[in-house]
Amino acid sequence: MAAGSSVAVFGGGCFWCTEAIFKSLKGVVSVTPGYTGGTTTNPTYGSVCGGRTGHVEAVKIEFDPSIISYADLLNVFFHTHDPTTPNRQGNDIGTEYNSAVFFADRDQEQAARQLIKELSDSHAYDNPIVTQVRPADVFYPAEDYHQRFYETHKDAPYCELVIAPKLEKLQKRFNELLK
Repeated sequence: MAAGSSVAVFGGGCFWCTEAIFKSLKGVVSVTPGYTGGTTTNPTYGSVCGGRTGHVEAVKIEFDPSIISYADLLNVFFHTHDPTTPNRQGNDIGTEYNSAVFFADRDQEQAARQLIKELSDSHAYDNPIVTQVRPADVFYPAEDYHQRFYETHKDAPYCELVIAPKLEKLQKRFNELLK
């Protein structure tokens, strides 16, 4: 990890989508898709998707807090996926797609809980927010073929139909945070 950088870990559905979103932001040093929150050591994509591990698809974000704040990352996180659907994001269904914030310290935990409260109090969503706020756990990077997936597969149907629209939404709402 680079000197002065911090880490955020979010589970917001398909990690291909989440990686593409956070890689687009100024101040983000790296984004690693992987698995966390479960009980299986060294999980694989197949075991996580089979629902036998308790892990969620997540991204580990290394960022420079002098350029982008944790609060900004949280705000992007909550506005680029559906935090109201348990075990699902769009057509992706399974426990591995749960919405979760894995906090590294008390400040991150408080920031996540505060934003959830604000979004709930303002009725930002039609349904209650179900995002889990949990202590960070061992993070297992996903297999190599999942790394930089959108960058290397932009023409794939999933990328065109699911990831590209999320990136368009990101650009409209958070243009000032983009690289």
